[in-house]
Amino acid sequence: MRKAFALLLGLTIPLAPLTPVAAATPPAPAPSAAISWTPCPEDATTECGTLAVPVDWNRPTGRKFNVGVARHRAADPAARIGTLVLGPGGPGGSGVDLVLASSQIFGPDLVRRFDIVGLDPRGTNRSNPVVCSTDLLLQSPDPLLKNQAEFDRARAYNRRLRADCRARTGPVFDHVDSLSTTADLDAFRAALGEEKLSFWGGSYGTLLGQQYADRYPRRVRAFVLDSTIDHTFDTRSFLDDESRGAQDLFNEFVAWCERDENCLQHDGDVRTLWKGLMARADRGELGTPGQPDVPLTPFLLSWTALDYFYVPDAWRSFSELLADLDAGRPSAQRLPTPLAATGSQDVTPNPFQILCEDYRLPVRDYREYSNHLRRLEKIAPDLRYSSLAAFSVFACLGEPDTIPNPQRPISARTDVPVLVVNSLHDPATVYPWAVNVTRQLGHSGRLLTYEGWGHIVYGRSPCATGAIEAYLISRTLPARGARCPAVPPNTGARNLNLQQLVSPLITRPGWTSTF
Repeated sequence: MRKAFALLLGLTIPLAPLTPVAAATPPAPAPSAAISWTPCPEDATTECGTLAVPVDWNRPTGRKFNVGVARHRAADPAARIGTLVLGPGGPGGSGVDLVLASSQIFGPDLVRRFDIVGLDPRGTNRSNPVVCSTDLLLQSPDPLLKNQAEFDRARAYNRRLRADCRARTGPVFDHVDSLSTTADLDAFRAALGEEKLSFWGGSYGTLLGQQYADRYPRRVRAFVLDSTIDHTFDTRSFLDDESRGAQDLFNEFVAWCERDENCLQHDGDVRTLWKGLMARADRGELGTPGQPDVPLTPFLLSWTALDYFYVPDAWRSFSELLADLDAGRPSAQRLPTPLAATGSQDVTPNPFQILCEDYRLPVRDYREYSNHLRRLEKIAPDLRYSSLAAFSVFACLGEPDTIPNPQRPISARTDVPVLVVNSLHDPATVYPWAVNVTRQLGHSGRLLTYEGWGHIVYGRSPCATGAIEAYLISRTLPARGARCPAVPPNTGARNLNLQQLVSPLITRPGWTSTF
């Protein structure tokens, strides 16, 4: 049986005019010299290598660096269709790791009929990762700023952090946008000797798929955007839509508790319990189980809930955590952990710069910032905001107005429609984003709706998984308006999921979380 999996990140309102800077179209790469493939250290049945690409695609003959790549050859060469690229989420996920796990996480027909390949996006993992001082990351202010002085200090901190990361990372730091990774992917295609590519991308990896189809529509064979991010939102619509999605999942969790005895609060009032925990966190009275000297702040508590909502199979575990927190006892369930508690290291990967080069999310001053937070509390009365969106805006404060890859609609016109797939209840890449991306694609887009919960659809239901595989193998599209019914959460499952495998949650710098 194939395991069920899930991935990261995640609009509905088109971007208000931001006077975006026009990004130069990356030149089509010349055929590259063959990659020197060798068995991967992690798995000798998969090949690993590196591909030299320009730091700046606007200067293709300038300085170069190596991008990590991997390939798992089709199990049945006689039935081979072509090359299937895996686009990881994050930002910060690894395409190489996805390829290494491909025989476990993708169906046997895909593994049999495709060379499955992937690259680590520039600025991550094996591709000149963005790294920063661990000590400096641990000094990050709380994202819930309280006055103009804190707002000014946060902007100053972000400038100091970016300077540190740039110095430690090198010139690639200013060129880690997804449009540059799109050009890297086409260089990879040329090195593989392929005329066209098939693609499955999850979460933030769908931006790579969108922009590749937009730039190189004639090189698209079959592209799946699974749990898609939109590249047209502005600051307000991003915060609002994400917070609606977070609150929707909290409501769905409450409804599950009311109908399912697997919830420890089945005979109680989980919403009242949660309100009490948030009030204790507000007063600084809620400790982290097993780390009593580390207070569980309202932001971290809200983030923890969002973390669990990515995977509906984890709802029982979240119910157990709530009971433990309420009783003030140690818990076996996962919680945010400061990096300082996970081992000493001078530098820490921090791929968040990718998002800040892909999205301009300006906030003028504390007044505007606080207005956002007050509005979000009305949109999401339980969680108060989407911690993912709130931190994203916080982390990009002070980013220059001119960024490499500002928001813009896609206008891809491919020979075969791109398949957009999304859960109706997704806490990260909210369902309206999938609707909006499909609308942008026009006749070159087709939307498949999974009526259930969670982030990343592939592997969640036989209906949706079968439709994705049929499209990738034979380019058979589901009917317009097709929907797949929800599969109830399997709260006894303890399977590794795709989100955990390749796409770490975006959280406060200096903190991590694991399933």
